[in-house]
Amino acid sequence: MLPESALIASDIDAYLAQHERKELVRFLTCGSVDDGKSTLIGRLLYDTQMVYEDQLAAVKKDSERKGNTAGELDLSLLTDGLRAEREQGITIDVAYRYFSTARRKFIIADTPGHEQYTRNMATGASTCDVAVILVDARNGVARQTRRHSFIASLLGIRHVVVAVNKMDLVGYDEGVFERIKQDYAQFAAKLEFNDLRFIPVSALHGDNVVNHSDRMPWYDGLPLLRHLERLYVASDRNLVDVRFPVQYVIRPQKHTVVDYRGYAGKIASGIFHVGQPVTVLPSGRTSSIAAIDVLGESVDAASKSEIEDAIKDVNEAVKGEDAEDIRAKTERLQTAFHKVSEAMYERAQAEQAASAQSANGSADGASAEAEEEVVDAEVVDEQK
Repeated sequence: MLPESALIASDIDAYLAQHERKELVRFLTCGSVDDGKSTLIGRLLYDTQMVYEDQLAAVKKDSERKGNTAGELDLSLLTDGLRAEREQGITIDVAYRYFSTARRKFIIADTPGHEQYTRNMATGASTCDVAVILVDARNGVARQTRRHSFIASLLGIRHVVVAVNKMDLVGYDEGVFERIKQDYAQFAAKLEFNDLRFIPVSALHGDNVVNHSDRMPWYDGLPLLRHLERLYVASDRNLVDVRFPVQYVIRPQKHTVVDYRGYAGKIASGIFHVGQPVTVLPSGRTSSIAAIDVLGESVDAASKSEIEDAIKDVNEAVKGEDAEDIRAKTERLQTAFHKVSEAMYERAQAEQAASAQSANGSADGASAEAEEEVVDAEVVDEQK
């Protein structure tokens, strides 16, 4: 296989096809405040050459102005985009970043470490497959470290990497790493983590982040990025428990579509089929699925991965198009949606009419039988 840069230069279509086949993994960085979460993500982006030149120039300028990294780049500025975050040197809101390697595509959620922003950490963790929990080698496992670990466990994250950061500030001491490893492992035994790994890193200097560090020869495991590339997460998808959080109720305001009601949202788990019985919570009422529409097209069944693929196809289709083309496609999708809605309404009306006709036919038959019985009774009376 050609290197990606050579493949881009020689055959862009082959590169795009190769990129499309890569597996997507979502992970978050969490832990206590000032444990180096933003710096770690900045190091990943920088060492994988996923930083644009203008971004790098801005980071260099801000790093020189702040002067708190001993002449090195302050890579945390690559993710801390809010003015308050840059001024205070903290993460407040969840910042999402995308990068890819030859093996995989990644979406990173950089979450805040302050207790008052814990809810933002839960938001970032809600869609992730892996949690990278950072621990300051000088301070060990803190209360916020434990809190974030509990939240990750409650949200169903089963793959956890504990990155013991700032090893450069403790002289790359193996004993410090082993003490933190033992402390966290004892605490995590109560949590439902299927895969727990420990990696000593220095995000500021890049030790064991993308490449193996010569400063820690006692560590014989994989660097952080190599470990993330090899994680097996496909089996984590739940195709058994059917869950669909409703985010929006669709009721077209058209005289031709009166009784249509569609429920929009993202499939969390399971596989949905037309005609499948469902239970609505918290009321407990039961119903069944009349139809499934994905991007204006009716399908017989849908799962989380299939809908993500459909959305991805649409996103790829509109890349490079101007606003008029995108607007035209949007209008066509809306038209298709309304046609499907009208067809569903007409089908429901036809079924209702057929049901009513069948009921009327039964009633007419019963009336005819009653009339015949009355006539027979009158004939009998006359004969008497």
